[in-house]
Amino acid sequence: MSGDQLLERLTRIAAGGCAMIIVGDVPVLPHSFGPSLYTKKGFSFYQELAQKVHAHGCKLCAQLHQSDTRFGGMWKYLPGLVTGTITRDQLRQKVNDATGPYITSLPREKVEEITLAFGQAARLAVQAGFDIVQVHGDRMCGSFSSSLFNHRTDEYGGSPENRARFAVEAVSSIRRVLPDLPIDYKLAIRQENPGYGRAGVLEEELPVFVSLLEEAGVTSFHITLANHGKLTDTIPPRDHPEFGAEGCFLKFCDQVRPLTRLPLCGVGGLTSPDFAEEQLKQGRMDCAGLSRPLLADSQWPKKTAAGQVGEIRPCLRCNQCLSGMMAHQGVHCIYERKEFK
Repeated sequence: MSGDQLLERLTRIAAGGCAMIIVGDVPVLPHSFGPSLYTKKGFSFYQELAQKVHAHGCKLCAQLHQSDTRFGGMWKYLPGLVTGTITRDQLRQKVNDATGPYITSLPREKVEEITLAFGQAARLAVQAGFDIVQVHGDRMCGSFSSSLFNHRTDEYGGSPENRARFAVEAVSSIRRVLPDLPIDYKLAIRQENPGYGRAGVLEEELPVFVSLLEEAGVTSFHITLANHGKLTDTIPPRDHPEFGAEGCFLKFCDQVRPLTRLPLCGVGGLTSPDFAEEQLKQGRMDCAGLSRPLLADSQWPKKTAAGQVGEIRPCLRCNQCLSGMMAHQGVHCIYERKEFK
């Protein structure tokens, strides 16, 4: 989406009663794709966004991340993408397959540069008006965490404790710079039997990762399925063979809950206010993460609070929004089609 479109969309969501908006994929190093905390234009964009959402009583969170894609290796596939001999899904698979060799061969000095940059980026984010930061536990943090990708033989590879080191150092870098800043961590979990997700943490490794991240300074966890597979696994449609049910990723919250007293954010097909409220009452989650439902109806929170649940335009989990995003044609809900207006 263009900057103006994004500002309009997120301001509308803030006005609809959302408590906090997480701005996804805010890079911790200078970059040329999208708004950057390190450029005057990008910094001004985030300042304007913060002012607009704060005007509606909404908090703003920067999801700090570093890509684990070797972009130089993608150029050879572009002709095939243009001619149609390679689909976008096939390109995504090739990029994911290159993740392991990339992070395994990353020089130690570069690793340290990136983890230190999390603190620098967090400081800039706060200066721009963000209220909280989230460390993206997929992307590079997730690839370092995963035994499928991380084949390093130094202190960043091997045991779960070593594979957690990159994420722990990223969190610690932020905590050193900003001692009182809330730090959320997107905890990406790999499922086996059946297997879903390739980056992130195995369910059996959760005790190690949760403990180390909490010690490093994490103040809450955002619990979800690990990525680096099909995008429709982490953003599942209603007919997904494994994750089609309402609250499909809350079972991961159930696994993390005994390991920490910190707040947990639950995600995954939370389309029904009544269902979400029941999960909150049961203590499975402490807050509900919504994305597609707020694209379908930005007034979802206000209507729920006013007892107007029947007036909510429900998310159908048809993933038309995802199709537009993958084609770099914006994020459009099916309700925006003429016949639904």
